[in-house]
Parts: sequence; structure tokens; C-alpha cells
Amino acid sequence: MDYEQFKAVMLGRRSVRKFEDKAVQIEQIREIIDCARHAPSDTNAQAWEFIAIMNKEKIEKLSAMVWEELRTIAEEAKQRGMHKEARMLLRSFGPYAASFADAPVLIVCLATSYTSKFREKIFTPLGLIEDSVYEEEGIKSSCLASQNLMLAAHAAGLATCPMTAPVFFAKHRFKEYLNIADYKQITMVIALGYPVDLPAKPPRKEIDDILHIIS
Repeated sequence: MDYEQFKAVMLGRRSVRKFEDKAVQIEQIREIIDCARHAPSDTNAQAWEFIAIMNKEKIEKLSAMVWEELRTIAEEAKQRGMHKEARMLLRSFGPYAASFADAPVLIVCLATSYTSKFREKIFTPLGLIEDSVYEEEGIKSSCLASQNLMLAAHAAGLATCPMTAPVFFAKHRFKEYLNIADYKQITMVIALGYPVDLPAKPPRKEIDDILHIIS
């Protein structure tokens, strides 16, 4: 493996919100999901699934759901006298949270419940772990797979934008609209397409600010 080439792909990835009016092929989606499914997961449980939405009207419908929920929250805030916060929510945060409307593809990333022989034969009989922990394990695994997905997309000339805000505000409506089972969690949605342009590299914390070495 050429490390410099790998690092160039990793450092070159950007969160893109403006896409060309160009279709992404199903085989391209399958290829990046192939990369996603090779992510590591606890005991190889592979607690992830993906829904790739290529229908423009459905993507716009999901974006509209986010806007509707934001407007409801803003109206409730106004009734409590929080007019400034309500305006900021709609004017500043709203376009950011629902910016996937123009994406050719929207990938809904799911976490399924962690299952393994250890859970069935050891953890559950001994009562060692609460069910909420298994849900967290699914989320962790799904997020690892999602990073693989985004790096693979960038290497293939596509662009992505991971978003958790739509999930935070409208996940209950997303699950109903997409017929997602109750036990599955939406971890994020990822806009996918060909970028109009790539944003500038965002600032990062210095290594010494985040690395603590114990020798």
C-alpha cells in the first residue's frame, strides 16, 4: 500500500453540499457499500445496513420533513418569547440541516442491534450488559462503516456530506416514511453525488492538543 496516496484520499475528503445534476449509477453505489461493509465491528457483528434513495421526489420529501419539524420547534420557541433563537434556527441552521435536497443520492445509515455468540451464550445469561449498550455497539459499527463509505466515494470521484441534524429532528418521520423497523437506528444520512466544487480545507486541532502519550 502507498501510504501517501492513502493519506491524500483521506485528507482530500470534504463535506460537499452542492452537487452536479448528474446521476450516480447503481453499480457505483454498490461499490462504495462494498467498501463500507469491510469496516471493523465488534466480534464481526456487522451491525449496519444502508438505504440508498435515488428518487428525487423522495429525497425532497425527506428534506421537507426536516423543515417542517424545524418550523414547529421555531414556533414553539416564539411562544416562549425566544424570537431571536427561532430566527437563527430557521435562517442559519435550517439550510444547513436540510441541505441534502439537491443530492442525486441520499444514503440513510442504519445501526442494527449487536448480536453475537458472546451476547447469547455469555453476556445475557450472566446479565452483564444492558440492552442500551448493545444499541451503542451497533451505532459505533455503523459509523465505522460510514467512514469507509465516504472515503471510498471520494477516491471514486464522488463527494459526500454526512449529516446528523436531520436524524435529530425528524428521525421518527424518516423511519415511518421509509418503513424502518423500530429496533434499527438511523445514525446519519449521507448526501452523495458529483461535486460542483470542493470546499477549502477546514481547520483542525494540532496533534499535540489531542494526543496524550503514556510511556
